[in-house]
Amino acid sequence: MNNPQTLEGGCTCGQVRYRLLAKPLFTHCCHCRWCQRESGSAFALNAMIEADRVELLQGQPEVVATPSNSGKGQKFSRFPVCRIAVWSNYAGAGDKVHFVRVGTLDDPDQVPPDMHIFTASKQRWVVLPADTPAVSGYYDRKRYWPAESLERRERMLAS
Repeated sequence: MNNPQTLEGGCTCGQVRYRLLAKPLFTHCCHCRWCQRESGSAFALNAMIEADRVELLQGQPEVVATPSNSGKGQKFSRFPVCRIAVWSNYAGAGDKVHFVRVGTLDDPDQVPPDMHIFTASKQRWVVLPADTPAVSGYYDRKRYWPAESLERRERMLAS
């Protein structure tokens, strides 16, 4: 990612705008069936970042609680008019980490996936790049995340 201070995004109708104030902790492309259903596509591309490093520039998303595959639920932040999900929060880190939908960034090419997960259920026609790690299920964060991201995560969880 070039300059994270310039990464902005928003919903389709433009009423919700946000800015990432730091590089995401990690970006994964999830190929689980649950993400396929929720996205209506072959996968979900999520950039994980501390919630306090996402600046809301305009509008106010509506938080919608939905079930999740883990059974612990998740919260989608959507704009009430166009219904686009700009980020979600999962039970694990709660409200401290936003899973920003990379496709809602103005320049999503700046945030490619660091890893592909749950590839055991990926669509057969999806071809994964050989130079990006991929695992059949979930992954060991300590093995794949950069040291800086692990440190940021620890500081965030301790606060």
